[in-house]
Amino acid sequence: MTEECRHKNIRVIIENTQRLRCRHCHLTLKEEELAGGYCPECFETRGTKQYDFEEVPMADGGTVRYRCEDCQAWLDTKA
Repeated sequence: MTEECRHKNIRVIIENTQRLRCRHCHLTLKEEELAGGYCPECFETRGTKQYDFEEVPMADGGTVRYRCEDCQAWLDTKA
């Protein structure tokens, strides 16, 4: 993020899909991103197919997230 950015070009980010976290490398991704059902990070770095994931709780409904499209900063507010 740059100090000069006034965050005038923002986008609302709404996350409504369940996310999974690998119990080995802690990579967090959406279920539809699991090609083959195993962790791509563990396979790429260690050559092992890990299938052990835990569900990540969804963010509190009172939090709205925005991202500045110019500087890529995340802007969080409480409703």
